[in-house]
Amino acid sequence: MLSDRQLQILESAKRSGRVLVDELAGRFEVSVQTIRKDLNELCDARMLTRVHGGAILSSGVENVGYDARRVIAADEKAAIGRAVADLIPNQASLFINIGTTTEAVAHQLLRHSGLMVITNNINVATAMRPYPDVEVVIAGGVVRRSDGGIVGEAAVDFIRQFKVDFAVIGASAIDLDGSLLDFDYREVRVAQAIIGNARHVILAADSSKFERSAPVRIGHLDQVQTFVTDEAQAQIREICQAAEVRLIEAGPAGGGMAAARIGDNAA
Repeated sequence: MLSDRQLQILESAKRSGRVLVDELAGRFEVSVQTIRKDLNELCDARMLTRVHGGAILSSGVENVGYDARRVIAADEKAAIGRAVADLIPNQASLFINIGTTTEAVAHQLLRHSGLMVITNNINVATAMRPYPDVEVVIAGGVVRRSDGGIVGEAAVDFIRQFKVDFAVIGASAIDLDGSLLDFDYREVRVAQAIIGNARHVILAADSSKFERSAPVRIGHLDQVQTFVTDEAQAQIREICQAAEVRLIEAGPAGGGMAAARIGDNAA
């Protein structure tokens, strides 16, 4: 669990890309030793990487650890989860892929009835399994120890057996040219299969993804029909408008744009 100060330090790093020990000590009116301890703990959790005089966001070739991702932008992810769930009607079939934001969506879908959910995310399957109004189908393949994601060619082949109403996908990073990016090429292969076998693709990603980088390309924003985030950059708004992608901004306080469900059943 992170302290309030550590969460604020992490938010500062997301905004500026780096934080400095002396500046943080002055801002929080604590000793530099206290700040160094905070930074060391954030680095141990793989949220930050230490550099001379401070720390920067973790490497663009290695993802932040799963437990760390769960606490980053947690309120924003919860709001995005509610907004995405509002888009999906009862009696729908859908894919839900790997990610802490897609897991937030899954928790908000538990009030729905008659859903068929195909997932390569063990955490999603575990959350939805006890609910009799949701049929859960889980992909086979290699289970990633880090986060319970199921990846590999077996998962790709499994996904290709279906054609569903909706896909709820995430991304580790979103470039300002609209590229959707991830760290694991095996996960990307599954995500691409999911995009290709859904009638309506919903991208769910918080605004911190605009500040990150990852090396493997999933696809582009113009391949989705709806993008739900907490706050979009001006460049992203332009891309969505040009590609006729529905953009929904759902703030953590619930004051974002209302999301009407898409159709009565399928998109």
